[in-house]
Amino acid sequence: MPRSDFSFAVGKRLSETAPSTQQGPAGDGGYRGRTGTITTPHGEIQTPTFIAVGTKATVKAVLPESVKELGAQAVLANAYHLYLQPGADLVDEAGGLGAFMNWHGPTFTDSGGFQVMSLGAGFKKVINMDSHSPNKSDDDVAAGRTRLAHVDDDGVTFKSHLNGDIHRFTPEVSMQVQHQLGADIMFAFDELTTLMNSRGYQETSLERTRLWAARCIAEHERLSEVRSHKPYQALFGVIQGAQYEDLRRKASSDLGAMDFDGYGIGGALEKENLGTIVRWCSEELPEEKPRHLLGISEPDDIFTAIENGADTFDCVSPTRVARTSAVYTQDGRINISGARYKRDFTPILDGCDCYTCANYTRAYLHHLFKAKEMVGATLASIHNERFIVKLVDDARLAIEDGTFFDLKADVLGRYYA
Repeated sequence: MPRSDFSFAVGKRLSETAPSTQQGPAGDGGYRGRTGTITTPHGEIQTPTFIAVGTKATVKAVLPESVKELGAQAVLANAYHLYLQPGADLVDEAGGLGAFMNWHGPTFTDSGGFQVMSLGAGFKKVINMDSHSPNKSDDDVAAGRTRLAHVDDDGVTFKSHLNGDIHRFTPEVSMQVQHQLGADIMFAFDELTTLMNSRGYQETSLERTRLWAARCIAEHERLSEVRSHKPYQALFGVIQGAQYEDLRRKASSDLGAMDFDGYGIGGALEKENLGTIVRWCSEELPEEKPRHLLGISEPDDIFTAIENGADTFDCVSPTRVARTSAVYTQDGRINISGARYKRDFTPILDGCDCYTCANYTRAYLHHLFKAKEMVGATLASIHNERFIVKLVDDARLAIEDGTFFDLKADVLGRYYA
């Protein structure tokens, strides 16, 4: 399938609908947010939108049919995990990620770069470490952890968390794995640093990621030719640089000049700097290509990211917290296993159109979690995914009709009251 079957069309720009009294992030009304349409071989994605995370070819505890019903337009799976189990060759034999998991819409796969950091430094899922530690070192690992991945200029050698086997990822291997997985959108192999790393290491890592990006493009072009009978897979470059403006702008400029189909904004950052960093990247990246922000889902982060130029997002948080009985409401997150909900026969959220709220009560979910019944995680996950998907959908519609800032004030004013 030709490359023309992937495209991005910009729609309404937030700066066109912002009221004259609303100042932009730089004080000039210059918002970078916009609506758009990403066209892939397996369907269109209307942006901004939230991408449901299906790490191991499954959104945890939720059937693909339910993921579609709750309004998710695409799912994102993890190349590292699927490489280890069941194997990218098996997924390829099954017809690709979508066919394997019975998902008929667009799919994403990440590169395994996050696992380079999490296995290497032992921080697992946490990338927002304390950047102000006076004793930080490039060799630091989390307390009680062992370094399971070692990075060099050619790639990464790592130990499987499943059985201890030693594996090697290079940019070429990551592309080969992701081509076998067959997602519509995949990400270039990158090194994700932490806030614990020194400025010198950040500079070294940024150059390493730039060189890896060029190698990813070359291998992607080779594989696209070899596998020309398969649908075209778009390749996104990943912007690193931690919290340094010059490094973020350099990465965006360097990768922006390369032949990528879009861009992922990744890396460790502190929450208060999210909008600023997304804006730095958006100002440097090509306007006509989509921008994906990796790993956010909190309501305030979503609005901040959208107005500064992010088009799509992904995060495991909605389903992860759901498995601990935490569910979203307009008034913030609540823990449905709390005693106050034992005899509460109302839905999680009045007016919510998700399957869970239409059919089940807080009291029933409270019972399921107390009884340790697995369906509790399913029902809570359906609600949480729908809540975040709808929040971003509402933001997209609000950009179109000029009410984005009213929606932001209403939602965040109540959620964080």
